[in-house]
Amino acid sequence: MKKLKNEGALFKEAMVAGVKYAEDRGVVEFEATDSASEKMLYIYRLLVHDKVIQPLPEEQVAEKSIRHKLAIWHSKQLPKDHPLLK
Repeated sequence: MKKLKNEGALFKEAMVAGVKYAEDRGVVEFEATDSASEKMLYIYRLLVHDKVIQPLPEEQVAEKSIRHKLAIWHSKQLPKDHPLLK
């Protein structure tokens, strides 16, 4: 798994976009007490369920690989000239 440039920042933006996606879809309301790991896993599973992203093999589902997968997903939503893609 090759690390993306600005992967940390892309992941942070992916979490914001993922929470908005899930809440706009009406399937969840995240609470302030929900951990980032819980949100991340829920967003990943929702995107897989909606066939927005391809699932990882179950034995590879871990925080690091999910962070990477969500960062890739978000990077594909951004315009080509976005500063995080440079």
